[in-house]
Amino acid sequence: MPDAEAATTSSSLLSRVRDHADAVAWDRFVALYAPLLRGWLRRSGVPPHEHDDLAQDVFHAIAREMPTFAYDRSTGGFRGWLRTVLANRLRHHWRQRQTRPLATGDERFAATVLDQLEDPRSGMAAAWDREHDEHVVATLLGLVRGDFEPQTWEAFRRTALDGQAVATVADALGLTVNAVKLARHRVLKRLRREADSLLD
Repeated sequence: MPDAEAATTSSSLLSRVRDHADAVAWDRFVALYAPLLRGWLRRSGVPPHEHDDLAQDVFHAIAREMPTFAYDRSTGGFRGWLRTVLANRLRHHWRQRQTRPLATGDERFAATVLDQLEDPRSGMAAAWDREHDEHVVATLLGLVRGDFEPQTWEAFRRTALDGQAVATVADALGLTVNAVKLARHRVLKRLRREADSLLD
């Protein structure tokens, strides 16, 4: 039963990704971050035909450097570290290929983008943080949904996401109030565990 499987996962996605042998965790991590990275590559002026290769380059850098990553909220935690990895790979990419960003064809554009992306006080870094958190939450919701029975998920969705009263949801789903609370708790607990250290 899906709910039973969900209850056995004891560590966060980020901690599981540190184990290179955990292919399931790595696949989930790539599914989580690939769309976000491609979106930022696009806005950074990387030509579309280079998005997949550069995203793969970012993932290789993450895999290589993940064992040395230490969570530190004061430096932006994982999302700040990932933003720095992305900026470094973009800098390396443009230097190595001597390509110009598609957006303007101007090297100054590339330097400005990278400087802002690396500066935790910049508007671009703030946009990254906001978009990262929204993307991670939305994607994790989709990734863990299949791990729960439909009724469990529905009780969670209606109470936690839609803000409906527990008693109203219990009545609509033919459950007890305690069953609805338990369902919401189980999904939230799983989400928190998956997102541990990914979000600040």
